[in-house]
Amino acid sequence: MATGTEPTSPTGTTGVHTPSRAAIPARHLRTDRWWLAPAGTAAGLLAFIVYSTWRAFANADYYSAPYVSPFYSPCLAENCHTMRGGPNWEIFGSWWSLSPALLILIFPLGFRLTCYYYRKAYYRGFWASPPACAVAEPHKKYTGETRFPLILQNIHRYFFYFAVLVAGVLTYDTVLTFRDEHYAWGHMGLGSLVFLANIVLIWAYTLSCHSCRHIVGGRLRHFSKHPVRYRLWGWIGKLNERHMLLAWSSLISVALADFYVFLLASGAFADPRFF
Repeated sequence: MATGTEPTSPTGTTGVHTPSRAAIPARHLRTDRWWLAPAGTAAGLLAFIVYSTWRAFANADYYSAPYVSPFYSPCLAENCHTMRGGPNWEIFGSWWSLSPALLILIFPLGFRLTCYYYRKAYYRGFWASPPACAVAEPHKKYTGETRFPLILQNIHRYFFYFAVLVAGVLTYDTVLTFRDEHYAWGHMGLGSLVFLANIVLIWAYTLSCHSCRHIVGGRLRHFSKHPVRYRLWGWIGKLNERHMLLAWSSLISVALADFYVFLLASGAFADPRFF
């Protein structure tokens, strides 16, 4: 029964204030600077997008023995620099004339784009769906990830397998950094430490993935019957608690590793050698 005190939706509005949504006049009751978080997220992701796009299309300054940029590894095209002992897999022949980075980046980027944390990050930072907790979204309706294109987020578990393969190749690249510019073993430079820090963060982020946790122990009904998988599930769960931190840390580290190789390859400075 109408009492005359029910809130009414403002006329000519969109998003949660349309007639089909709950009639709550106030856009939000937050008094803090709630917009700083989504704005910071958008700025950080946009900076990485701009940088990685530039480096992917540059097709230059990505190899300085014994270092190869993680954006270009494994190198799957015939037009790659020859990397002695490196991951030169010429699957794509001479007909491929574009940057070889475009062949490999689809897998780690696909893994990150469909990652549960990154979904939250760019849903809030770019799509404002919603921009923050208890803040109205500007969309007329919400369909979640049940329709195209967001339904494609469900392929995240498959990108996880490719991400593991790429992390394995980057681990191999890290081992190769313990050579000098003449490919002699038993040496370590500043780049070795940069690559070592990067691969640790890459593996930590990859293994902290929700899909990895589910694969290891998510479908078990009796943990007592699978003690090893239960122990692994527990370890991955502890990593998963820091999934956001690892997502940002590994994103920054992979960009820094690429930028370090760029500086070496472009002749900006020589790699400092410890021994």
